[in-house]
Amino acid sequence: MAKIGIAGASGYTGLELLRLLVNHPEAEIGFLTSETYPGESISKVFPSLSGFIDTKLSSIKSVSSNICDIVFLALPHTTSMEKVPYFLKGHTKVIDLSADYRLKDPAIFKKWYSLPHKQTAILKEAVYGLPEIHREKIKSARLVANPGCYPTSITLALAPIVTEKWVDLSSIIIDSKSGISGAGRKGSLATQFSEVNEGISAYNIAAHRHTPEIEQELSALAKTNVQVSFSPHLVPITRGMLSTVYINLKHNLSTVKLVEHFKNFYKGEPFIRILPLGEYANSHFTVSSNFCDIGVQVDERNQRAIITSAIDNLIKGASGQAIQNMNLMLGISETTGLNFPGIFP
Repeated sequence: MAKIGIAGASGYTGLELLRLLVNHPEAEIGFLTSETYPGESISKVFPSLSGFIDTKLSSIKSVSSNICDIVFLALPHTTSMEKVPYFLKGHTKVIDLSADYRLKDPAIFKKWYSLPHKQTAILKEAVYGLPEIHREKIKSARLVANPGCYPTSITLALAPIVTEKWVDLSSIIIDSKSGISGAGRKGSLATQFSEVNEGISAYNIAAHRHTPEIEQELSALAKTNVQVSFSPHLVPITRGMLSTVYINLKHNLSTVKLVEHFKNFYKGEPFIRILPLGEYANSHFTVSSNFCDIGVQVDERNQRAIITSAIDNLIKGASGQAIQNMNLMLGISETTGLNFPGIFP
C-alpha cells in the first residue's frame, strides 16, 4: 500500500485525485494541503467526499517531505517549481500537475510563463507523463510532469501520423473546445455563469501557453521541428474537451486505411478508443472517465486528414492521467482505480 500526499487538495484537480484515490486498492492518503482552507476537513470543503474521507487540510509548510511514497502537486503554475526539490529530498516521488516541469527548454518556459526557471538541474530529469508515448521512462521516474489537458487531447490525436512521410507537418491546424472547469476553481469575470452561458468564445489564439508543450512533444515524435496553429475555445459546459485537428496529406489516402493505421498504432492501449469508420469523438462519452476517444476522417476532396479527440479535461487531461502515471511508478497495473466507463447522460 503506497502512502499518497496531495498538495493543493482544495482545487478541482485535487478533488478529482481524491475521488479516484479513495477507492484505489493500492493507495492510502498521507496528507492533504490547502492554503485556502487550512485546518478544515476535506469533507467540509467538498461534501461529496463525506463518508469517504475526513482528513484535515494543512498548510504545505507544515508537511514533512518524506512521509509519503508519492506526492501529487496540484498547485498553480510557477508555484510547484520550488516545492518539487523539497519533496524529492528523500525517497518520495513527485507527480506535478502544473506546467512547471513540462517544457524541457528553460528559455521557452521563460518566454511563455514570464518567469525564469529556477530548478534547471531538476528540470532535466523530469519525464513528460503521457503514458501512451513515454510509458517506460515514467516507470523509473522520480519526477513526472503531468501533461496539460489540451496537449493530451492533441498529442494523442497526432502521434500516430506525425512520424509518417505522407503528412505535411507544416500544415497542422488545431481547434479545441474546453469546459469551464479547465480554468480552475478560483473565480474570475471570464468564467462567471452569465459570461459563459449560451455562448462559445475563442481565447488566446496563437498565444496559449500549451502551444510550446504541444510543439515540443510533436517535434520529439517527428524528429524535426513542428509548429502548429492552435485556437482554444471556452464552451458553456462544466467538463469535457473536444479537439479537431487538420493536417494535409501528401498523397491520396482513404479513411478506411487511416482508421486502420490508428488502430494499429494504439493496439493494446487501455485508455485509447479508436472509433469505427464514420464515427467522431463526442465529449459526452468520455466525461468522468480516463478514456480518450479518437475519430478520423479523410477529406479526399482537399487531401486532408481530420482527427477528432475527446477527453475529460479533469480526468485524462489531469487527475486520471496523474493516477495512471502513479500506477506505472508503483509498478502496478496501469488501469488500477481507473477502469470504469464515463457518465452518460
